[in-house]
Amino acid sequence: MTPKQHNGERSLPKRIILVRHGESQGNLDTAAYTTTPDYRIPLTRRGVEQARAAGRRIRHVLSDGGQAVNWKVYFYVSPYERTRLTLREIGRAFSKKRIIGVREECRVREQDFGNFQVEERMKVIKETRERFGRFFFRFPEGESAADVYDRVANFMESLWRDIDMKRFGQVDHSDTNLIIISHGLASRVFLMKWFKWSVDQFERLNNLGNCEFRVMQLGPGGEYSLAIHHTRQELEQWGLSSEMIADQQWRATANRGRWNEDCPWYLNSFFDNLKDSSDEDDSA
Repeated sequence: MTPKQHNGERSLPKRIILVRHGESQGNLDTAAYTTTPDYRIPLTRRGVEQARAAGRRIRHVLSDGGQAVNWKVYFYVSPYERTRLTLREIGRAFSKKRIIGVREECRVREQDFGNFQVEERMKVIKETRERFGRFFFRFPEGESAADVYDRVANFMESLWRDIDMKRFGQVDHSDTNLIIISHGLASRVFLMKWFKWSVDQFERLNNLGNCEFRVMQLGPGGEYSLAIHHTRQELEQWGLSSEMIADQQWRATANRGRWNEDCPWYLNSFFDNLKDSSDEDDSA
């Protein structure tokens, strides 16, 4: 039985892939932000090559190493120059018939750090962020990661509506894949929201490298997991704790709706000395 059949009328994408943009001029030299608006920062030549290579690797994933025949892809892209250029170069790996569509999505844009950035001032501000905590620290005239979380959560609501309304042209005989080309923090926040990670768990996460991607793949029980495509070693390198990895492994084969029952460690992370319920306790 396929995942699509498990979900009745809801035809879920086989994969959701999060991609960080290629190396940008700002990654190479932070002084670029003092004269160029963040959204106009372009890719470097190396960033262009990274994006082309990422396109080939992603195509290999979607085609199951060339074995799959009926697969298609839909792109979401941040409106920033570096993400749009990354999309353009990734797109070289795909024929027109494989691409269902593409949409510019402002809600997956980079965290707002303010307008033109004074290099020395930003260095001090980022040092303060490390002391305060990455998730709740708000940049002056900019955003916190918590602010990014709110707009990414709103984007997810739209994503589910698009899925339910079959706006990706999902059909039973074709594997639909979604690719979201975004930024490091927005991608980590997306994973945090999707997998219900806590703030402490978010703080553990390492950023994606330029043109690195994370593959969320649909398991036979209707849950998405990072552990289907990626190895345990990769998950550890990204900063996932043993409990977070156990959850990903569970999701790879689990049936939807059994999360609290099968993953008691999640409840234990909120409560101390939580006792097992008995019939007598329940009737008290």
